[in-house]
Amino acid sequence: MISRDSIRQILVRLGSLGIARDDLEETFVRGRGNGGQKINKTSSTVRLLHVPTGISVICQEQRTLSQNRYLARVLLCDKLEARRQAGQQARQAAVSKARAQKGKRSQGVKREMIKTKRLRSQVKAGRRTPGHGDS
Repeated sequence: MISRDSIRQILVRLGSLGIARDDLEETFVRGRGNGGQKINKTSSTVRLLHVPTGISVICQEQRTLSQNRYLARVLLCDKLEARRQAGQQARQAAVSKARAQKGKRSQGVKREMIKTKRLRSQVKAGRRTPGHGDS
């Protein structure tokens, strides 16, 4: 049995993610796998769909419907949090990349860059045919 505190915690977590009850579509389907006649008769598997994002979760971990409903909500929260965190990391990476591109190079980096360019120009100068370009 799931305690009232656990139910309250998951409802608070759903609220903090901005998920309303109307955003969720919950369907109950028959389970799969071993179990024989019992699993074929009862619809204890929970399919939970978050309509705005299209994220779907299927839970058949426990034998009872109420426990699977709770676990499906936990899994949905985990997926939404992971998705939100990935979006934040992508935005931070884009900002830091833009900052690095706009930033000035240090004197040491500039010196190294000029040094490699001079070496490269010497290599290319050595490939020229003699007398070419002398006017």
